Amino acid sequence: MIRLRQPADLERCVAVLRAVHEADGYPLNWPADPIRWLAPEIELCSWVATGTDGEVLGHVAVHRDAELSRLFVAPAARRRSLAGRLVGVAREWAAGNGRTLTLNVPEDERRTGAVAFYEATGWRHTHTAVADWTGPDGRPVRLRHYAIGPDR
Repeated sequence: MIRLRQPADLERCVAVLRAVHEADGYPLNWPADPIRWLAPEIELCSWVATGTDGEVLGHVAVHRDAELSRLFVAPAARRRSLAGRLVGVAREWAAGNGRTLTLNVPEDERRTGAVAFYEATGWRHTHTAVADWTGPDGRPVRLRHYAIGPDR
């Protein structure tokens, strides 16, 4: 089930995010305050995917300027189309609000699956730029930027 994220979900989201970070290195830099990272002031809307028992299995948010962000699915819950369903809910929200969603993906070998997923589902690569933050090794991070219109 996909539903709006509630404040009570945040601790469970952090636990899932920790598992994702350990498995995949997302987010690239572990946040000092994971709850604030998941629920920043710039957030417009967020959703969670839950199992039949209510367990949080995934998360996505839309931030100011209609940026799709904080998309992750628990490693044990993958291959169930949860990422696609979470993105679909965010796209429906954007379409209902006349917004063009954007997102960015770090350009590195661990993100090839994410890039393939976005490109296969209609996201258009618009440009690549250097982030205003660095990776865990202190090196600059290049971000691939994508957009998808409300009609896709």
